[in-house]
Amino acid sequence: MEHKRQRVTLIPSPIQIPPLGLGAWQWGDRLLWGYGRDYTDADLRAAFDAALAAGVNFFDTAESYGGGRSERLLGEFIRSSGNPVSVATKFMPYPWRLQRRHLVDKLRRSLERLGLPRVDLYQVHWPMPPRSIETWADALADAVEAGLTRAVGVSNFNVEQLRRAHATLARRGVALTSNQVEYSLLHRAPERNGLLAACRELNVTLIAYSPLAKGLLTGKYAPGHPPPGLRGRRWRGQALTSIQPLVARLREIGARHGKTPSQVALNWLIYKGAVPIPGVKNAAQVQDNAGALGWSLKPDEVAVLDQASDHKRQL
Repeated sequence: MEHKRQRVTLIPSPIQIPPLGLGAWQWGDRLLWGYGRDYTDADLRAAFDAALAAGVNFFDTAESYGGGRSERLLGEFIRSSGNPVSVATKFMPYPWRLQRRHLVDKLRRSLERLGLPRVDLYQVHWPMPPRSIETWADALADAVEAGLTRAVGVSNFNVEQLRRAHATLARRGVALTSNQVEYSLLHRAPERNGLLAACRELNVTLIAYSPLAKGLLTGKYAPGHPPPGLRGRRWRGQALTSIQPLVARLREIGARHGKTPSQVALNWLIYKGAVPIPGVKNAAQVQDNAGALGWSLKPDEVAVLDQASDHKRQL
């Protein structure tokens, strides 16, 4: 299949990943996503297998997802499959983690849960006080020097924080590879606040989480049918009504290409130069997401989506 040959290089590292990854936030999360109620470990294993079959072998997780269960599940699936994958995980700089060494210590714990000698990408999850951006950037360099990760990145960093992390790592001879932020047709802040441009300038890959806006861009939800659980408390009634014109444009453009709204929304991000990592609960979602690969929106279609996005409520 054509999309299996497509690869994106996490510049300036030698790591190559598909233009689309898989986010494992849902793996073990009961509060927001309903793990153990709406889907099981068997569903997640089927999702993992479907991803590999579709050529999507870049998985993003974090120590905080499901209290570590996401990493454990991913590790189990990797070991039993025997197939090569690229793994990214994250360090949460909780306020009580005051020493630089805590980052390497927690990376070792993540590696134990994953059952791996090292990961491909290790990221600082949030730019949280009280320790400085420079403290954790230096700690990322320590992790590289210890041979525990091939590349390092950050997550949820703004332009100023990104530049500070980039400069600190550069002084250590280590490249900042990525910045993982929320980015979708319903959350275009990275375009508007200069972050996407800064990533391009610094050769930092922008990894887009919540690329389907927690399901809102799939076309599954309407004013009389809100998302379940906590998501539905925020998005219902008029809020859902406001995004229907955008969803209609996704459907119209998708019909021209034989694609679903989700596939169009993900392809829009790939067109913009981001690597989307949609979260999944089952194999059907993986198979649908993989349909975003192997084709491209036309410039005029991107412009239509940009305009439709401009006229609805931003997350």
